[in-house]
Parts: sequence; structure tokens; C-alpha cells
Amino acid sequence: MHLKTYDDVLELYRNQKKIYAKFLTPHRVISTCRVNGGLRDDISVLLNHQSCEPCNHMGAHTKKITQEPEAYLEQICTREGLDWRYCACLGTAANMNYAAIYKEQFQNLWVMAVATGGVEANAGRAGDDAHYYEKDGAWVHVDDIGKTPTPGTINIMIFINKPLNCGSMARAIVTATEAKTAVLQELAVNSRYSDGLATGTGTDQIAVAARLTDEPELTSAGKHTKLGELIGKAVKKAVRKTLCLQNRLSPEGQRSVKIHIERFGTDKKEMIQGICSHLNDDLARLAKDNIDSINRDPLIVAAVAALVHLRDKSAWGILPATCMKEIFSSFGAQVAMAVSGRTDQIETYRLKLSQNLSNTSDKAMLALIFKALAMGFEEKWKIT
Repeated sequence: MHLKTYDDVLELYRNQKKIYAKFLTPHRVISTCRVNGGLRDDISVLLNHQSCEPCNHMGAHTKKITQEPEAYLEQICTREGLDWRYCACLGTAANMNYAAIYKEQFQNLWVMAVATGGVEANAGRAGDDAHYYEKDGAWVHVDDIGKTPTPGTINIMIFINKPLNCGSMARAIVTATEAKTAVLQELAVNSRYSDGLATGTGTDQIAVAARLTDEPELTSAGKHTKLGELIGKAVKKAVRKTLCLQNRLSPEGQRSVKIHIERFGTDKKEMIQGICSHLNDDLARLAKDNIDSINRDPLIVAAVAALVHLRDKSAWGILPATCMKEIFSSFGAQVAMAVSGRTDQIETYRLKLSQNLSNTSDKAMLALIFKALAMGFEEKWKIT
């Protein structure tokens, strides 16, 4: 289906598992595509393709993607009447019907971003332990790394209606990547492979296309330029929207105690067990039946988020480890107070929480949070 024609620059189409742009005039393209990737001036089509479903979908076609990438590209292009030799293709498990398209403009310069994405299973942080390395043309699995990578990819296609020199094409990727990571930071997306916040996924891809004309080439796509600003705004909007569509990921949905602490090795079931272990049977049953009231209360989420962020500050070396017991107990008391509403009890909470805080490991922090939540819940319903 023809979605839209953008001036005399390109036509955008979506058909079955593909969304693609056909250039009406020559473009310079830089991409991470396995076939026809890199920096080129002869690409006529930029394509994003859903190659599999996100879960349990490994078949002969997926093997062909990795072992015969050129043949696979030719196969999917032929169905659309496209010449695979001049097509740059991004692959993903994301649904093309969830693609987000945003255009930003300043005077006669415009930037359009088309994004698809899913991060629930494959979000990671730059520097997380890797699972594979490439040797002699083959992929070798690294032993004892832990969780095996699963599908989840953010793909971004960026279209610019003005010519860029080669350096600014590369700089556009930097700006777009920063914009993508900013969205993940703002949404507090957790790495699935470490206890850090995610900066992307393990399989993200990107392509930037700039129209080739006789006009002077733009020389910078950094944040101090209008071009960089437009790239940042368009990419942020597109990535945020597609994650909302694909994963139902939204600021409101991320307002959750569980989401803020799960990267430290817990889930909702363990959170309930941890809280209830500090309560009598009646209060434990009440807390379990009303766990969402605790999990999504904005004041409680704020207190837990503050404690978690301070833990990150320690991991990054900003706060010294020697101060973390005091910090944990003080801000743990804020968590308890957020649940109970008893500001007059905050010093009591701090003293109680500090008594059994033997270390500041992730496990100890989770135990402290669970105890603080239970302490506040008990105080909230204490008959006085």
C-alpha cells in the first residue's frame, strides 16, 4: 500500500511484512545493513522487514537470513518488484503495522524518521557481557554468559531532504543513537543482561538517507545544528511511539515499583513474597490482594526510584561505597513513609532498617526495599 509521497523526494509504502521508501531522486545512504550496507550513493530503496515473530519462530527462512543473506534479500525484494542490488534492508521481529512515522521541519529543511521496535526481551546496556564472537568467518558462543539473546530490535530509518557530506552522514547516526538512548532512559527501560539501564538492544539497526542535489552539502548533524535538532526530535518521537504500540511501553506504564527493581534480579512474585514475609497472615493477605496499590502508587514509586538511582550513582563511582549503608537506610525510610503516610515515623523507620543492613549488594537492597514496603504497609493499617 502506498502510504504517502514526500515532495518529489520519496514514496513510502507498507505491504505485508515490509515498510519501504522508494527514492524519486538519487540519495546518499549510510546503513548497518548486512547486504548493501555502509556508505553508498547508488541505493534506490530503503526497506525495513519483519523476518520473524518475536517468540519461538525459528525455521528454514531464519537460517537463510544468516547463511544466505543476499539470496534472502533478493527473495523479499522480488515480491515487491524491487532490485535487490540497490536495496538496503533492515531486519526485525517487530510488526510493521506498529511503525511510527514522524517528520520535523525548519524552514525548507525536513527530517523524517520511521521506526519499529521492541525491547521487552532484548534490551541491553553498552558493555554488557556478550554471547558471541566472530572468528574465521564463523560465530562462536561464549561459555557461561547466562541468558541467551532473544528477539527484540529498534530499527530506525531517517530521511533528509538536503544533501549531506560523508562525515555528517556518520554524525547523523551518532545523533540518532543518542536520541534513541534518551527515550530508553526516560522510560527507565532495564537491561535484560545486567543490572543496568538499557541503552538499546543487541540487534538495533539504522539507516540514514540524504537527498543528492546540486545544493551545498550540509556539513554537520550534531546537536548544535538545526539538522541535529530535527533528527533528535523526529527519532525520539518515532521510537517512543513505536515502543508504545509494540510493547505498550509508556511513561504511565513504567510507573511501577516492580519495573524499577526487576533489573536487580526480582519479579512481581518475588516482590510479593518479600513484602509478605515481614507481615502477619492477615496483613500479608491484604498486601497480596492489593499489591498494585503499592506497586503503582506515585509517591511509593518516587521513593523507590530515588533509592535505585542512588544505587546507580554508587555503581558509577559518584557516591562512595562507604556511605551507602547510611544512604540505603535513610532513603529506605522514605519508602516506608511513602507507604504509611506517617512523616513522624521516618526516624524510627531509618533505625529499624539500618539494624540488619549488613552490605549494599543488589540482593541486600531488594531485601531492604521489601522490608520498607512491609513496614510502611503495617504502619498504614495499625490501629492507634
